[in-house]
Amino acid sequence: MEPQVIFEDDDILVINKPAGMTVNKADTTRNEKTLQEWVEEYLHLPPAPQKQSITIDTDPRDVFLLRGGIVHRLDKETSGVLIIAKNPESFVELQRQFKERIVKKRYIALAHGDVTPNEGEINVPVGRLPWNRMRFGVLAGGRESLTKYTVMERYYHVARGQKELLTLLELQPLTGRTHQIRVHLKYLGFPIVADELYAGRKQARGDRTWCQRLFLHANTITFVHPVSKKEVQFTAQITEDLQSALDSLGKR
Repeated sequence: MEPQVIFEDDDILVINKPAGMTVNKADTTRNEKTLQEWVEEYLHLPPAPQKQSITIDTDPRDVFLLRGGIVHRLDKETSGVLIIAKNPESFVELQRQFKERIVKKRYIALAHGDVTPNEGEINVPVGRLPWNRMRFGVLAGGRESLTKYTVMERYYHVARGQKELLTLLELQPLTGRTHQIRVHLKYLGFPIVADELYAGRKQARGDRTWCQRLFLHANTITFVHPVSKKEVQFTAQITEDLQSALDSLGKR
């Protein structure tokens, strides 16, 4: 399970992250190789300073090393395009672009149900659930979160003689909340296929008989190159496992 390099120059590295790979190191990742460790080896980065909390006063070079140049994250089970800065200056500039919503991301997801209308947006406050710290949800007082979506195709899956409708979506998150797309689709009543957190355990178990993991893929990312100042776009094609899951379905 190795990331695929999509693009690389002196300032940035763009990769296709495989599903099942955790992005950042943590106390809970000691028994697995994270993307951050892969990046540190690939870029031959010097050791990070002794573990410390990152604050607004932390030296940018220390933040760059503490995060292994990784500017943003994808969930462990989500595959797709991800940007890595190769030096502190590029790291700071790309972080600024994310903060100011200059970066544009598009995802592909397969959701349960017949999503209508064909285009729309979801704009609800999202926060961590007080009764389950592993999950997020729509909460009064949560942080602003906005996602636009477009229907790409409709499918159906047959199980025990019953047809279930499914919708393939392209989604553009305009904010960057944790689990944002997953929470938004759950809120609409169209949870993502094989989503163990938000589709429900029984549904996810059934999904994983024909789709082995969360059907969510970061397809494209657009941003301004930190040095050339030209807008660039990179695409990670949908993975073989997700394509195989689609190929097993009937088109509506």
